Amino acid sequence: MSFAAIIILTGALTAISCALVGSFLVLRRTAMVGDAISHSVLLGIVTVFWLTNGSRNEILMVLGAGTVGLLTVYLIELVRSSGRVREDAAIGLVFPVLFSIGVIMVSRFPQTVHIDVQHVLYGEIAFAPLRRLELFGADLGYRSLWVLGGMAAINLAFVTLFYKELKLSTFDRGLAATLGFAPLALHYALMGLVSATTVVAFDSVGAILVVAMLIVPGATAYLLTDRLGVMIALACGVGALSAWGGYVVASAYDASISGAMATVAGGILVLAVLGSPRHGVVVRAWTRARLRRRFDVRLLVAHLAGGSDPDHLSEQFRWSPSTVRRTLDLALREGYVERRDGDRLTVTPAGAALAAGTDTGR
Repeated sequence: MSFAAIIILTGALTAISCALVGSFLVLRRTAMVGDAISHSVLLGIVTVFWLTNGSRNEILMVLGAGTVGLLTVYLIELVRSSGRVREDAAIGLVFPVLFSIGVIMVSRFPQTVHIDVQHVLYGEIAFAPLRRLELFGADLGYRSLWVLGGMAAINLAFVTLFYKELKLSTFDRGLAATLGFAPLALHYALMGLVSATTVVAFDSVGAILVVAMLIVPGATAYLLTDRLGVMIALACGVGALSAWGGYVVASAYDASISGAMATVAGGILVLAVLGSPRHGVVVRAWTRARLRRRFDVRLLVAHLAGGSDPDHLSEQFRWSPSTVRRTLDLALREGYVERRDGDRLTVTPAGAALAAGTDTGR
């Protein structure tokens, strides 16, 4: 397998792992909690390194990061429940403190913690093909594919097994609690997986790409569909496409691969914002323009039905001559008005119905 394929697969697996849990963060309007966790888990990673004298045991790192991730969520809930600050302010209060402690520990214990801030924030996915996974002396292949593939499988299994419970607790937490689905436990389980996903991706891609993939694919899919299952699938697809497109862009411009992947994901989000079939800027602008044209036609037809002189429409409505001409052409084309005896304008039965408000629209 080529180096390019390993890098793209590593990015795609990271994106899929993040999209599976990130879609629920977007729906629950707690996307910034993912950002908070992705930074604060640095404290858990460094603490494990320090307590184990530099051990790189993956399980211990995940447990340490997961513990701090859950601590972050608990502290955010604790501060928010005080009623003195909103949730966004609670996030801004909690995670900088935990992240700062982690940064201090990184700089304070460099001899035992083989990790630096730049590595955590940016990562280097280009090194993924150079890292192998060895177990009991056997070379199992590329480490990033095993670790991130395993994380993606765990996240997929969680979402599949608890799909109904996650769906209900996301959209109606009160009903979920009434039916005994334990929404709080699901919330902490989801945040625990966010923490685990973040830490296993640190070595390969860094926190910046993790934050992007936790939020952007889910937000993109949210604009494209109203069905949860389709949204999750679309989020995974957008993430994988961003990984491939990011590698192509990075190769063409000799840029950061992780940064290019995050940028491509952002570009796809912009396209979704502009061209979403229901929520897109272009569609909404076209809908508003169509409704405005229809309102203008109805106003014109109503005044013609009342005996107004079409030559005075510009003065009555304060329309420009081009607007009068365009609206009149549209009314003629749609059959609300017709010309008789030369240039005399006559309202048709359909136009009378439109003016009276009994027309069902076209």
